[in-house]
Amino acid sequence: MELDLAGEELKAVLNRLRRAQGQIAGVIRMIEEGRDCEEVVTQLAAASRALDRAGFAIIATGLQQCLISPDGDRAVEDKDQMRARLEKLFLSLA
Repeated sequence: MELDLAGEELKAVLNRLRRAQGQIAGVIRMIEEGRDCEEVVTQLAAASRALDRAGFAIIATGLQQCLISPDGDRAVEDKDQMRARLEKLFLSLA
């Protein structure tokens, strides 16, 4: 399944990923500085949520594209195969 992110979808996903990138850099810096454990974990959790949300946005876009154009340029997948692939994607973010 090929993903085509465009316009606002692409901008939103990239913003989330950049935010996570900045938060992860901040976590590294905090650890190097010997900052409080609670502060480090709070920032790490925020980075994790940003990555999760970016992943869910990508999956949602993929689902939307599948529903709009299920046959695309390749052979249509069996419904059970598609369900298994989507389930695997969702579980990878769990």
